[in-house]
Formats: sequence, C-alpha cells, structure tokens
Amino acid sequence: MKQVIHDLVAQALRELAQASEIPPGLDGEIQITPSKDASQGDYACNVALMLAKRAGLAPRDLAARIVDRLDADAAIERVEVAGPGFVNFFLARDASSRVVAAIHAQGDDFGRVDAGAGSRVQIEYVSANPTGPLHVGHGRGAAFGATLANLLAFAGYDVQQEYYVNDAGRQMHILAASTWLRYLELCGEEIAFPSNGYRGDYVWDIAATLHRENGDRYRRVAAEVLAGVPADAPTGDKEKHVDGLIDNARRLLGDDDYRVIFDLALTTLVDEIRDDLHQFGVDFDCWFSEGSLADDGLIERAIERLDAGGHLYRKDGALWFRSTDFGDEKDRVVRRDNGQTTYFASDIAYHMHKFERGFERVINIWGADHHGYIARVKASLAALGYDADALEILLVQFAVLYEHGEKISMSTRSGEFVTLRELRRDVGLDAARFFYVMRKCDQHMDFDLDLAREQSNDNPVYYLQYAHARICSVARQCAERGLEIDFGAADLARLDGEHEQAVIRHLGQFPDRVAAAARRREPHLVINYLRELATQFHAWYNEQRFLVDDAALRDARLTLAAAVGQVLRNGLRLMGVGAPERM
Repeated sequence: MKQVIHDLVAQALRELAQASEIPPGLDGEIQITPSKDASQGDYACNVALMLAKRAGLAPRDLAARIVDRLDADAAIERVEVAGPGFVNFFLARDASSRVVAAIHAQGDDFGRVDAGAGSRVQIEYVSANPTGPLHVGHGRGAAFGATLANLLAFAGYDVQQEYYVNDAGRQMHILAASTWLRYLELCGEEIAFPSNGYRGDYVWDIAATLHRENGDRYRRVAAEVLAGVPADAPTGDKEKHVDGLIDNARRLLGDDDYRVIFDLALTTLVDEIRDDLHQFGVDFDCWFSEGSLADDGLIERAIERLDAGGHLYRKDGALWFRSTDFGDEKDRVVRRDNGQTTYFASDIAYHMHKFERGFERVINIWGADHHGYIARVKASLAALGYDADALEILLVQFAVLYEHGEKISMSTRSGEFVTLRELRRDVGLDAARFFYVMRKCDQHMDFDLDLAREQSNDNPVYYLQYAHARICSVARQCAERGLEIDFGAADLARLDGEHEQAVIRHLGQFPDRVAAAARRREPHLVINYLRELATQFHAWYNEQRFLVDDAALRDARLTLAAAVGQVLRNGLRLMGVGAPERM
C-alpha cells in the first residue's frame, strides 16, 4: 500500500509539472510513513512540506494541489490536508480486508519484496581467526550477519554468505607452536609455556590427539626447543620469545612434520567453528582460505595491477601503496623489505577477487576495532578501478555479558571466555539469536543472561513467542470443539473494533518494514515491528473473546488472529528464531 500511495503522489507531481504549476523534477523526495494516530489516517506524506520552497508555494497550497491531482484508487477511502501541509490517506475498510486475505494467500512469502531485483550481494562475516572456539564476542556478528542475509534474500537480493578463514597469518603459527609445546609436555618434556601462547583447554585436546595418533614421533628435547630463543616476559620480550619458538619448531620439525601439526590445529578448530555456527543457525555458502590468495597468485596479481596503474612506490627497501591519493590518512606497505607481502596486501587481493567473482555489492561485517581498516581497503578498490562505494563496511560492537548485575570478564589468549556454544546451551538458541540483533549493530550492547533465561513478558523474545503460542492455543481450542474455519470466506467487515483495526493496519505495514530494514541494513527494525504487533495483539486478546457464539464474528476474529500468527512466524524466521506453538 505504501508503494501505491507513493506512485499516486509521484503521478500527481508530474501532472502539476506538466501543467506548469510547479517546476519539473520534484518527484524524488516522496516519503510515505504510517500514521501514529488513527484519527490522522493510515498513512501520511510530507512531500508538500519538503518541496514547498522549491515549488514556490505555501506547503498547504501545494498539498491541496497534490490532493486535487490524485487519481482515484479503490483502496483509498479519502485524502485530507492536515496541519502545516501533511497529506493524510485513509484506507477503505475493504483494503484492510485485502491485507488479511493476502497474508493467508501468500503464507510464508507475505512480506517478501523485490527491492533487490535479483542483484548479487556477498556478505562476509564472523571470519574469526581459527585459533580457538567461537566465543560470545563473535556471536553478535554471527547473528547479525545471518539475519541480514535472510533479510536481504527476503527483499529480493541474490545473497552469498562467506567466511574468510585467516589460515596464513602469524596467529596460526602461534597456535601451531602452542599445540606442539603442549604435545611435548605430554611426551614428558618440561618447557615453560610462553606467556603469548594460546592457553585454552582446547589446545590440550588437540595436543592429546596428536600424541594419541603419533606417539613420540614429533618429540624434541627441551634444550633444542629453547636454543637461542629470547627471554619471555616479564624480563624479556614476549613477542620475540614466541617468534623464536616458532622458528625453532619449523627448523626442528622440518616443513612436512610442522605442517602436520599446523593443519591438525587448523582443521580441528575450523571444523569446530563450522559446527558451532551450524548449531547457531548460521551456514555459509563459501569458506574462503586466506592461504589460497598466495597459492593462486592473487596477491601478486593485485600488486601488479596497482603497480601498472602507477599506485606503488619503493621506499627503504619496501613497496608502498599510495593510499593517501584515495583519502587514506597515510600510505601503506604491501611488501616489506624482506620480500614478504603484508596482511594488507592479502586484503587487497581478497577484495579484488570478490568483485572479480561478479558481486555487484559486497558487505563486510567487522568488529568495531577494525574501523581503521576501512579507508585503506576502499582506497585499494578505487585504485584498482572498482567503485569503492560498492563495498559496505558494517561495524559490530562486541556484546558484554552480565549476570546477576555483574560483568563477566573474558580473555581469549588466556582461554578464559564464555564460548558461543555455552551461551546457546545456557539461554537457548532463540534468546541468543534475538538478543544479539535487538539493537543497531554499531551500538554498545549489554547481554543480560538473567533476562534472556527469564520466562516472562519482561523477556522480549518470550513476549513475541507467547503471542504466537496464544494464537496456536485458540486454534487448538477450535479443533477440540470440532470447528473448522474457512479463512477465505470470513466476513472481515465484522472486525470494526479499535484493537482489531489497529492490528489490521499494522499487518499491512510488514512488507514496507522489511524493505526499509533491508535498505538500511538494520534488522532490528523488523524486531521493533514484531514487538509492536505483539503488543497490539496482546491488547486485543485481553480485550475481546475470540470463541464467541456469533459464528461470523468468531470466524472473522480467528482469521485475523491466524494472519497475525503468520506474520509473527515470517518475521521471527528472518531472525533465526522459532515460533513455538506451546509455552
């Protein structure tokens, strides 16, 4: 309905321009919003206020001229000019009935829109280093990314979801060395564990698997392992210490044996991450290996393209990208003086490859701590000849866990953290997914474990699911009485109560809310809509009986209730949240 009104207003403006009553080209700022007060109609348009100055007319005068030029539409009962120049639209009663009929006809597809028109979009999210299990800090990005992917697909986009596996960086070598040192302890070697190593119990588990399957094959004596390694903190440098251990591990084991340990740690944790995400309702279409960028020559090709474009220069033995030419705060190294390419060079190659795969738009969901990387990545795309604006970076603030009013502290390196698996088992999948996407992704979030566990109307996901369960309860009561309702034959004109009309008006807004949430990349707008719908339904349910003796009124109310249930299911499904029939 919102689009219908938009088109009617646009046509009226074009006719006014053709009649030389207003300048041409004033039809690009039309905003149609649902009215908050039913006495002011179902929808309002402020276009006369927005365009009055450019049109050279008083807002109310322009609004009146727009109303005079509006074509008739059976769904619109009347149109009024209100206040300083608003145009208010009142829908015909049977238009509301058509909304309910459309919900029953379209079922799971009600709310689906074609805003994306099939354009190809890639969403890359989570992409946590496979150096440990996913923790609650990763959960918000996972829930937000999966929900946004669902939302964009529902809004007509062709969506691909990707996880970038950081399997070629220094952190993976620290993990491999940590695993080997724990393995050596199981072999009986006494070696002080590095302060910068990975200390979680999962490292012991991987080391135990290595020892169980290989015995002492990879054992080396402690003196050899520590030979020439700089001192650890606090007396020495913890970074140089762990790098020395890595160098010795690679030298003593040789490439093949070191790779066995490296790959065991990598595959074990990637498999665990993949399973955790699947259990969290998140499945990726592609798991892209960072290592493949070098193996397939993509990094070198990206550097060659930048060099051919005149965007690189040499300084102090290193190769630099002139990112300041494209708005970055400083130039960036792509190849160090030792010949090794930088992590940024991998980023350039990875994003080049995204667009080479034919995506029209790429959405990266990063932690807020990656804010400083945005300008340099966009600069590299511009230098490569791509539209930098086709890359969207959405920053997600980490969620902070609270229990009994106290913050739960976490440290990934020390292994002291709450895993995503533990959170899911504690509060349940539905609460975890819902709580993570209740707010804008870039807003700080306190995750209240006590509230998430609570089964009361104070818990927002419980409140929504309870509305659906109430509807299902009424349906069961009908079945127990042997009543069969033909939703297509119900006389919806009987629904003339204030609460009923409010519910119907709100149902009709669902497709518009989906389109707006997809356009703005803000899934929480759908949650806000569902909470409003649940509030309206609970008020109606508490005010009026559904199973009344008047069969026509009963059937009409049950038809509307079933429509509410369908929209609740459709909205919750986008969030990855279930709609239980009993609670």
